Amino acid sequence: MKKNTYVQFENSFFEKIINNKRIEMIVLMKKKINISKIKDFLDIGTTNDTALKSSNIFCHMLNDIAIHKSISDQKIKNKRFELCLNKSITSNFSKKQINTFKSDLVISSATIEHVGNLNNQLKKIKNMISLSNKYLVISTPNRFFPIEVHTKLPFVHWLPKKIFRKLLILFRMKYFSKEKNLNLLDKKELNHILDTFSRNMSYKIYNIYFLGFVSNFLVICKMKSSKT
Repeated sequence: MKKNTYVQFENSFFEKIINNKRIEMIVLMKKKINISKIKDFLDIGTTNDTALKSSNIFCHMLNDIAIHKSISDQKIKNKRFELCLNKSITSNFSKKQINTFKSDLVISSATIEHVGNLNNQLKKIKNMISLSNKYLVISTPNRFFPIEVHTKLPFVHWLPKKIFRKLLILFRMKYFSKEKNLNLLDKKELNHILDTFSRNMSYKIYNIYFLGFVSNFLVICKMKSSKT
């Protein structure tokens, strides 16, 4: 199995900061959602490395309150963290799959920037809506935070995306230079994606700050069919 791209940063100071921001986001989420009404939740991610604490943190902090489901390419298990691969969440789900995975709360932590182009990002949200009874929660890093959290490079990700990707190739970061692996979003782009589904849900984007800059966005969406 290919070693996960992020493992080398797992115990670093930088990774600890990321973990703290994710804890801050889930605390905020618990304040904004009536968790007592959530009977099950579904997590959607991009890595099959279950040992990676930073990716699992949302689910670890919810396992005590609801039945945990997750999507993978092969199977579903309760009370176990099995993240899906990109091709799962951007594929077409059958009615049987939707009925199997459908949950009160659908969470996607730091995933939407890894599913590829805008079309895939839209398809991901569409699938998440079909899988949710009540809420969607989405987190993603802010493209205009001074440090790009995946490459650890300052400012170059503020350049037009085509130029940024060419520079990553020069910096020998070919994996992240590909749109299918990294497509960062700013608030305007995130709003555009979410507005596409305004008939299905209402939403609010919360800014998460670090050193005075917006480092992450936390999106909480409520299905319009939900009365909770």
